[in-house]
Amino acid sequence: MADKKPGIDQTLIRDLANILNETDLTEIEVEQDDLRIRVSRAGTPQYVSAPVPSAAPVQFATAASAPVAVSDAGKASKNAVSSPMVGTVYLSPAPGSRPFVEVGAAVKEGQTILIIEAMKTMNQIPAPRSGKVTEILVEDGAPVEYGEALIVIE
Repeated sequence: MADKKPGIDQTLIRDLANILNETDLTEIEVEQDDLRIRVSRAGTPQYVSAPVPSAAPVQFATAASAPVAVSDAGKASKNAVSSPMVGTVYLSPAPGSRPFVEVGAAVKEGQTILIIEAMKTMNQIPAPRSGKVTEILVEDGAPVEYGEALIVIE
């Protein structure tokens, strides 16, 4: 009698996918006996180096920078750009510099709209589409969760 191969454990695959989301990993692989499963996520974020922050707390807003409109972080919109990871959001490339975008600004698809620091890595977050920034839903230096609405682009 021939050996019957067991079906792939879909629960295991779902558990691995959940681990990817919870830990912000891009790939995970497990091997058990003669079964090897690798789960990876497409569309990984871009990683760039940024200035090292000082040990003291830094205020990112300056008198020279334009005011930034901030509303409820929990507010959801179909046009909202959501956070691809857990981390700290920065609206400008360096302390004291102008923000990447402001309310009313026109953005092009792929243009950097903010940075999320995760595990001491600065991740540029690009605009997923061209349009006009109508709301900025987070404050500079605030912690953000995976899937949280960040900016609304109409």
